[in-house]
Amino acid sequence: MDLIPKPDQVVAAAGNVAHTLLYGGLADLRPMPRTLIDDGELREVYHYRPAKGVEPTGDPVLLVTPLAAPALCFDLRRGCSLVEHLVSQGRPTYLVEYGQVSFRNRALGVEHWVDEVLPEAIRTVHEHSGGRGVHLVGWSLGGIFAMLVAADRTDLPIASLTVVGSPVDVTKVPLVAPVRPLLNLTQGRGAITRAYRALGGVPTPLVNWAFTAASAQKVVTKPLAVLTHLDDTDYLAQLEAVSRFMSSMTAYPGRTFGQLYHRFVKGNALASGRMEVGDRAVDLAAIEVPVLVFAGNTDGIAPLPAVRAVVPLLSGSEQVRFEVVPGGHLGMLTGRAARGTTWQAIDEWVDAWSGREPAAPATEAPPRKKAAAKKASAKKASAKKAPAKKAPARKAASPGAIGSNPTRRYGSAGSRALGPR
Repeated sequence: MDLIPKPDQVVAAAGNVAHTLLYGGLADLRPMPRTLIDDGELREVYHYRPAKGVEPTGDPVLLVTPLAAPALCFDLRRGCSLVEHLVSQGRPTYLVEYGQVSFRNRALGVEHWVDEVLPEAIRTVHEHSGGRGVHLVGWSLGGIFAMLVAADRTDLPIASLTVVGSPVDVTKVPLVAPVRPLLNLTQGRGAITRAYRALGGVPTPLVNWAFTAASAQKVVTKPLAVLTHLDDTDYLAQLEAVSRFMSSMTAYPGRTFGQLYHRFVKGNALASGRMEVGDRAVDLAAIEVPVLVFAGNTDGIAPLPAVRAVVPLLSGSEQVRFEVVPGGHLGMLTGRAARGTTWQAIDEWVDAWSGREPAAPATEAPPRKKAAAKKASAKKASAKKAPAKKAPARKAASPGAIGSNPTRRYGSAGSRALGPR
């Protein structure tokens, strides 16, 4: 909106204000229709119903929600919903979320998601879609869980992996890096440890506060942003949808939060590519499927260096592609610019790796061994002797596609396809 508004801007602003007062908002917050097809302890697997007049074809996409954040991250609002986009493209679309975490879930650790929740969800989607390979798309911690599962369970029918805004090296996260030395001084006996153990986890109000604090600058400048965009209906609708998302956070189970806090934040375990899960070490080098990694150019929670650190760790992957896209932590996934950047790249990636014969799903999880890390290393060594796998033929990228236009505003040397090393 101009400093001295034009007549059409005044009319648009007045219309937006009137619509907000009369109807309570501008955003179309109707959720995409879905059906529950499987559930268990902190596991709900949904299938999104096909769009009218669109016949679903191709491999299924399974959206992996992070802990504490609601599934709204994938279905923010009509017109700015990754789910809506995928369904309208005729893609079989599924989602796994975890429901409400309570005090009785306090004993569940990271292994619950790596050993049970995600593997069961993948098997369910594989069977429901007619035995096709499953393309995982995980945002934030959901992306980290997806990588741990892909590394730990190479027998699962995973066709490809897409990781959106998942920080691997937390020393490169400005919000965390300054306090990490202080966290290590307490040797696991600090106030944070005592608090989450007493509460059985991190309750919803604290999660809401933490997410708001991470976006403090946007919160402070929001009133001014609203005033200067009163004539922009789409912008105001997006603000409404984001506000609803931020007020819908859920809690963390106590043991899971403790593991993430001590191993991931304090110990920076994943920066080496290996993390303890249950009684074993899971090595990201064991991931064999192709991996697409996204970083947001203004993401303060998972900044570009923290996300890019995963690329050299994926040495066993058939192909790794790293993309820098516009937006912050949520915006890169479901912001207005994501419609022509992140979503388009996901479409191309899934198309490129679809139609291949998936791994036969195991009816039961294979026996766990503490020597899993050594096994992964031996596998990596044997892979060097074997001839490199040939990637399937890929469709020619359209002129506006991510990675196809070297002059695009958000291009960088980091946005490239990386072959296996």
